[in-house]
Amino acid sequence: MDDMDFTKPAAEVPAASAPFKAANSRFYNAEAARRVFKASGREERFDDGKTLFVEDDAASRGGLLSMRAASRMYFVDEGQVSLTIGSRSLDIVNVGEIVGEMAVITGRPRSATATARGPCIVHSMDATELEAAIARDPPFALMLASVMYDRLRFIAARLASRPVAPGAKAREATVFEPELVTRLEAALPRSAVARYGRESIIMKEGQAGTFMYLVKSGRIAIAVGGHIVEMVGPGGTFGEMAVVDQSPRTARAGAVEESELIAIDRAALVEVVKKEPAFALALLRGIAERLRHMNAMLGK
Repeated sequence: MDDMDFTKPAAEVPAASAPFKAANSRFYNAEAARRVFKASGREERFDDGKTLFVEDDAASRGGLLSMRAASRMYFVDEGQVSLTIGSRSLDIVNVGEIVGEMAVITGRPRSATATARGPCIVHSMDATELEAAIARDPPFALMLASVMYDRLRFIAARLASRPVAPGAKAREATVFEPELVTRLEAALPRSAVARYGRESIIMKEGQAGTFMYLVKSGRIAIAVGGHIVEMVGPGGTFGEMAVVDQSPRTARAGAVEESELIAIDRAALVEVVKKEPAFALALLRGIAERLRHMNAMLGK
């Protein structure tokens, strides 16, 4: 089947509005972020030169068994925060912007150091507080996801323009724990099971996206341009980007074998996030892992 030939040129996809800084994304809403951080986080004050977090500092969720404080993400209420990598200045985080979210979402070490640039007032949340905030305000999770998808869209556009590197391997998609998948199915207000035969095309770049998909059985290949970037098996999801931020599809998806999928529309997704905030965090972690993998592909 020609459509399953992922070496063919792909349809053109709109570029992202901002590749990295969350506040620069067209999807970022400072007032929504302020409301959530003030309702669910805690206020902290930093004097000039004080460190909020340090590059390569290992992340932690905290808790009684942890020897380290939980990693925190920050919303700047007053002042500025400078970001550095080693001795190199990276960026400035201004009032109304957030920083440090990736370490909280992924549990991975920090990629930069954050330092108060003059007296600074922030509100902060750890992963537990973030999950509680998402339960109270599901659209906040969708906003964070949209910002991260904007970064993915930027990287995907660059990746699609490159030739396939010899020996390039597709990433195995992040999958949800079976218990979470069961709870997810139970929480869905409406769902539809879709079945696709081997070599069937499920979606293409540039199409409007009505559904995201949870794989019940089978295996799905995800391609950007001529690159197969991900293989999705049972417990994995794909197609979230177009449903979350209502933008055109940025990738193609095809069934590698007979597959059974659960189709989830935007209204159902919002209800699921409200009932199962752990699903939203798992979804955000999956996006972050895709970002890491596709960044690594660009670096080859």
